[in-house]
Amino acid sequence: MNRIAIKAGLGACVLGASVLIPAQVSAEPAATATGTELSGMTVFLDPGHQGSSDGHDLAQQVNDGRGNTKDCQTSGMTSLGGVPEHTINWNVSQLVKSSLESLGAKVVQSRQDDTGWGGCVDERARAASESNADLAVSIHADSTAQGEDASKHGFHMIIPSLPIPDEKADAAQSGGGLEASKMMRDAYKSDGFVPANYAGVNDGLQTRADVAGPALTQVPLVFVEMGNGSNKEDSAQLESQDGQLKHAITITTGIVTYLLTGSGSTPSEELAAAPADTATPEVSEDSASSTTTTTPKATTPKATPKSTAPDSAQYSELMKMLAPLLEVEGLDGLQDLVNDKNLGLVSELASTLLAMLTGTGGN
Repeated sequence: MNRIAIKAGLGACVLGASVLIPAQVSAEPAATATGTELSGMTVFLDPGHQGSSDGHDLAQQVNDGRGNTKDCQTSGMTSLGGVPEHTINWNVSQLVKSSLESLGAKVVQSRQDDTGWGGCVDERARAASESNADLAVSIHADSTAQGEDASKHGFHMIIPSLPIPDEKADAAQSGGGLEASKMMRDAYKSDGFVPANYAGVNDGLQTRADVAGPALTQVPLVFVEMGNGSNKEDSAQLESQDGQLKHAITITTGIVTYLLTGSGSTPSEELAAAPADTATPEVSEDSASSTTTTTPKATTPKATPKSTAPDSAQYSELMKMLAPLLEVEGLDGLQDLVNDKNLGLVSELASTLLAMLTGTGGN
């Protein structure tokens, strides 16, 4: 597939299966999805954790990818409002899946439901590698305390300490994985999300040697921590349907940006400057901070791609302009747009609105 340059205004508007396709660099209007833009590409989605661990030993020791072992899996955090992380991750991943499939991508998932067992961390990494995906994305939410933690908030991407012992995993994560993680970080920042202010996170990136997934995965991987479920504001957004929708929009934006523009290069200049983690938040594979980092191998960095996601003002304006449609159609929130009756109308309307917002003109 030809890779096209994306201008600021890539609108991954995840209204069910409705996704806005990027306008090209020229002053062409934004286009509605044709369903073939990502044909031939595969994305592996890993909604972190699982609905049930019945019959499985979470403490079973498995390969951590660095010559040691770690627990098979954890139960994940629970938000302040009582929503388990596995459900938040699942809901967001299903919106992302629908969006990517509407563009022609093949989507492979680490688990098929939100009720049963999800597999050990090494099994998920193996499944991602065997899928031969163009990109794998592991979707999580963080936690720093059993109760409320008002001082710590924000999103981050977990980046593995380099080098990784496995040569294939090292090549994947020091190349496309790092590039895609930066693009996802940029999408989050452009959509108005604030980078995490804890656990050694540096501008939305956290370097860790204790997370097995990236060290075992032989395809480029982005490990997303959407927010801190111990923080009141982050938790409210993670719990709400509209908040999950916004996370899904941003994650889809990051994925599409990488798939259409990623070079597979190894831009590790920024990572080399990231400090070692110094704090240790609560629990789990996806929320415990690393205490050691390894300096990445030297490479010739390329310029970090500029963010291509719509900014938060554009997002808010788009949502506001869609409100009359919701009212006229008698819809109770954005989630009710996910039905056959409304998808075509919403796709055309959202495409026109985004073109207006980005100054490219309507279709």
